[in-house]
Amino acid sequence: MKRALCIMSGGMDSTLCAYLAKKQGFKIIALHFDYRQRTQLKEKECFEKICKDLGVYKSYILNTDLIENIGANALTDTKIPIPKNELGQNEFPITYVPFRNGIFLSIAGALAEKEKCQSIFIGVVEEDGSNYPDCTKKFIKKAQKFINQGTAIKHKISIQTPLIQFKKKDIVSLALKEKVPLELTWSCYENNDLACGECDSCLLRLKGFKQAGFKDKIAYKI
Repeated sequence: MKRALCIMSGGMDSTLCAYLAKKQGFKIIALHFDYRQRTQLKEKECFEKICKDLGVYKSYILNTDLIENIGANALTDTKIPIPKNELGQNEFPITYVPFRNGIFLSIAGALAEKEKCQSIFIGVVEEDGSNYPDCTKKFIKKAQKFINQGTAIKHKISIQTPLIQFKKKDIVSLALKEKVPLELTWSCYENNDLACGECDSCLLRLKGFKQAGFKDKIAYKI
């Protein structure tokens, strides 16, 4: 059976990607990264619940504390406040983690080689995201090239980004159509208990549910 390495944060986008990969007949190798982000505990909890529901073949949780050591972002540096109600106001929000997807994909390339995967699935969204430079089609295309040039496997690994041109409302609609348990996912940048409802990620999620005509089942602080 063909294998897919699915990078899964515990959020809606990467979760939907993993379910779509399974629908395509892939055996799922689930990969989650801990990088001392504010919501690390919640994201890990969501990842584990999603893996159980999805029935993954194998799962990995890898320590990437080096991202916190590099810093320069509000997700790992608690001295930098999370922006509230500022969606779309900044070209590069302080929640942007420098080259995070580049780091993740480099590690994923090594693991995909070990696990003999044909594809890597990652839930990047270009059109309705927060303007992150490592979430673009151009970046992903180059990442696929460097992975294939730097690994010693005979077949080529493809990086699959099925949601890259989706709007959040389309992600919500498709996820519910595919019976993806979005109530197990987490989007908030700040809290581990009640989602703040004000950070960019919460605002995008709430906007997506509203425009899709559905109610989000997770609990919000406001």
